[in-house]
Formats: sequence, C-alpha cells, structure tokens
Amino acid sequence: MSVVPAPTVTLGSRFARELPEMAVPWQAEDAPDPRLLVLNEPLAVELGLDPEALRAPEGVRLLVGNAVPEGSSPVAQAYSGHQFGGFSPRLGDGRALLLGELTDADGRLRDLHLKGSGRTPFARGGDGLAAVGPMLREHVVSEAMHALGIPTTRSLAVVATGRPVRRESILPGAVLARVASSHLRVGSFQYAAATGDRDLLRRLADHAIARHHPGAAAAEAPYLALFEAVVAAQASLVARWMLVGFIHGVMNTDNMTISGETIDYGPCAFLDAFDPATVFSSIDEQGRYAYANQPLIAEWNLARLAEALLPLLHDDQEQAVEIAVAALGEFRVHYSAAWSAGMREKLGLPAGLDASVVSPLVEELLGLMKAGHVDHTSGYRALGVAARGDVEPARALFLDLAGFDAWVARWLALSPSATAMDAVNPVYVPRNHLVEEALAAATAGDLAPLTALLDAVTAPYDERPGLERYAAPAPGDFGATYRTFCGT
Repeated sequence: MSVVPAPTVTLGSRFARELPEMAVPWQAEDAPDPRLLVLNEPLAVELGLDPEALRAPEGVRLLVGNAVPEGSSPVAQAYSGHQFGGFSPRLGDGRALLLGELTDADGRLRDLHLKGSGRTPFARGGDGLAAVGPMLREHVVSEAMHALGIPTTRSLAVVATGRPVRRESILPGAVLARVASSHLRVGSFQYAAATGDRDLLRRLADHAIARHHPGAAAAEAPYLALFEAVVAAQASLVARWMLVGFIHGVMNTDNMTISGETIDYGPCAFLDAFDPATVFSSIDEQGRYAYANQPLIAEWNLARLAEALLPLLHDDQEQAVEIAVAALGEFRVHYSAAWSAGMREKLGLPAGLDASVVSPLVEELLGLMKAGHVDHTSGYRALGVAARGDVEPARALFLDLAGFDAWVARWLALSPSATAMDAVNPVYVPRNHLVEEALAAATAGDLAPLTALLDAVTAPYDERPGLERYAAPAPGDFGATYRTFCGT
C-alpha cells in the first residue's frame, strides 16, 4: 500500500476511532493491473472528488485501496448476522474494507468502502475477491434504485484488478468502490450485544444516533427512539422495494442497515411477470426471501435488532421486552401506510378516497396481474395509457378479459391521473435479461451494452424513442428458469 501525494482525498476514521473493538486495521491486496471500468462522475462530484483525478493512475489505485490518503486507517468491520435464519456470531467484512469517511458537498458524512479487495481476518474460507460481473451488477442496480428515489448505497466505481477469480470458471476480478451514509447493520448491534460489553453496545448506539437519527439524542429514551427510527426507515424502504418489484434476494440481518439504505446487491433482481412467490436467488432454496416475504423478513430482522438493544431499553429485562415489542408493533403500521399510499399513487387515485374503496381495487388488480402473468413494470405504465383514454394496450396484457373490463371500469370512474401515475411508475428498470446481457458482454471486454443500460435505468420515468427494448418484458422463454448468484 502506498500513500497518495497531496493534494488529494481526506478520509476520516470516525468508526475505527470510536469503535475500535469492531474495526480490524487492514490493507487491500495489491491489484496487479487495475483498470477503471466505470466511474460514477456525478457521485464523485457530489463527494467533492475530482473525476479526472480518479481516472488517473493514482486515482484508480485509490479506488482499489492500493494508494490511500495520508493519515487514513482502512479497517475491516466486525458484525454478526442471521443468515437464512441461522445465527453466525462472527461474520464481518470478509472481502471488504472501510477506507474511511468523506464529508460530501452538503456536509454529510459518507463511507468509502471497497468490495472484493481481498481476504481479511473475517474471510473464513473465502478468497476475498470479486468478479467483474457481480460488481457491475451492484453498480447498475444501485444506480437504478437511486434514480427510482429509493434509499441506497451507491457505486462510485468498478475497477478490474487484472487478477483472475475462480468461481464455476475462471473470471476477471474486480473491486467495487461503494459509498454509504454508513455501513452500520442490524448485525453490527448483534455483534456488540454478543460480546456482553454493555459499554460497547451503548457507544455503538450513540454512534448510530449521531450519524443517522440525531433527533433520538434529545428523546426521553434515546435508545428506544433509535429503534423506533430504524423501524420506520425500514418499513418505508421495504414498501418502496415492493412498489417497484425489487427483490433483494438475501435479507440476512447483516444486510439490513441502520440508516434505512438498501445494501449488498448480490442475487437481487426485479420482477418480470407479477407473482408474489417469485424467488430468483440460487441459494434461497426454501423461498425465505421471496418477493412477498420481504415485509415479514424485515420485521423479523428488526426483532433481532430489538433483542440486541434490550440492555439499553431498560434495566429490567421483562420491561425491556415489553418496550421493544410495543415499538416493533409499529412496523406493520408504518409499512401498511407506506404501501397503501404508494399503491394509490401508482393507480393515480385522488386523495381522500376511503380505504374501503381503494383496498379491494388494489387486491383485485394484483389478483388479475398474477393470474395473467402480467409484467409488473410495463403493466402499470400501460394503465397510465388507459387513464388517458386508450384501454387496449393494458387490456391486451390480461388473460381474464371480463375481470379486467369490470375492474378498469370501476377504476376509471374514480378519474385517475395519468400524469401522477407516470411520475411513480417507471418505464425502465434493470430487466434481468438485459442485465445478464450487459454483464456477459462486460466480462468479455465490451462495456457498450452496460453503458446503454445505465443510460436507460438512470432516467427511469422518461420514455424516450430508441429505448423500446429496455421497456419491453423479457422474452417468454427467459423468466421461468432465471437464477441469480451472490458472486462469492
């Protein structure tokens, strides 16, 4: 590891300084031939970084952790996690490093974090590396999520390392440089709680409050207020996932942030044909993290956070449990409100309609979409066309024509706003067949399909001529056997 000459980036080490028990000083493995594949220039500017400097050789070496600013302290973070329901007390950054914290142009503290930078003390049996395809998947999907207005970690860059990675075959290696408001997870609190060190748990909670939920500091019960804030943030986040048809794929507790940002885009995907039971992940054999299960799993994960926080909620454990259960009960209230409001917007319904009108309308539509295998994204856009007076494009998507005709008549009688619908129903999402096409080409050295896909999904609501294939559903023979992989 070398030190970048001034003038350059300033990276803080607040996490490592305040929580040294959860930070192992470490260095990225040397990348023998680093080559920049994609740089998120708007994000770089937002972070106060010079895109041209990042494109230069020393900038690229910074992006793989081989040239770090003087005074920075890269660390591998420690955390625990429930993985598919089973608890692992010591996970941590097995192939990742927190390079440090940046202060962006708006004065916000942001983590600069690497993924695929080599083995750490938490690597267990893994090689600590990442391949080009999975790192570019995270770049594409996280930037699409940002464009959709969904809180997310973001990709600053993907750099090919020049090192081969052995998976089912030999693949070109890469490092992702990721930005987040922090990388604190439910699993971080599980780790602190598992040590039995109440002071560590308290310091972690104080750190989380200061970085993400500062209003909790002034509350009568600040740690309860922290938990309540995380519950509300996650309820809103998962509702937004559901509204756009996003499936995370691995909702382990170490993949749920305290900030309320989406993190760790492994075997993630977007719905094609609407089916609540959809699972794409190759490792989710029981469907634990199926599309329809995501709200329930989020609630389950938050229950694990509540368990970790019990010593801070009350000295008497029984009373602490009562407090936690009551606060967790608000998750369904928050989620239901966010989901219902989002569905009203997707259907362009006027404000003030009674739930007794809206709920049956929504449930009937979802039933018709499932029965007709209607594409989730283009189905709602077609309803926007119907709201303008042309029902046929939407009608052609459904199998139960009599059922659809009856439904659409009731809906149109409510005078839905097509303009409002177009503002929340995307034309373009990272459709799975297009993502696979782009990743295969990029792995072979051709970045043009990836660039074109990024252009479409980073302006998701603006229908543009020439991009018809990015709005079209997957070919009929694609979705039935499609599987995604975590990349490790």
